[in-house]
Amino acid sequence: MYAVIRAGGKQYRVAPGDVIRVETPEDRDGKVEFGDVLAVSAEAGSIVPPGSGTLVSGEVVEHGRGEKILVFHYKKKKQYKKLRGHRQNYSAVRITEIAFDGQSFKAPELVKKEKKVKTAPEGHEAEAHAAHGEVKRSKRPGKKAAAHPHGKKAAPKKKAAKKAKKK
Repeated sequence: MYAVIRAGGKQYRVAPGDVIRVETPEDRDGKVEFGDVLAVSAEAGSIVPPGSGTLVSGEVVEHGRGEKILVFHYKKKKQYKKLRGHRQNYSAVRITEIAFDGQSFKAPELVKKEKKVKTAPEGHEAEAHAAHGEVKRSKRPGKKAAAHPHGKKAAPKKKAAKKAKKK
């Protein structure tokens, strides 16, 4: 089951559950409806021309901006150059339902994952770690952590004085 829709001057072939990037549409509470449906396919190999009641609906997953496109205008031998950049706004939309002729094809519900939160040692445990001389490790790979627990650095080495040459 798929449908061909027009959004933002472009055409997209969508099925329930697909995520597409379209130019930012007007949404109501994160819900988007695409009324400009060009074709609908209910079964493999058969394409049904859309009726007046055909509707594709979706939900906005995220908003963002695309990569920068450089627009360079140039006229040879005329000393004319102009460089402009452009980033297009987009919305990622997950197609939730395709409805036509009284039939409705819905996408399966997404299971939301829970984030695990790490807890830092509190109170006496934090003091116990510091009392045993444990050194914090650097979070950046390739960088050495401070060896001294108070974070003091060693004094810089003095350069050897150059001896003046006599002529």
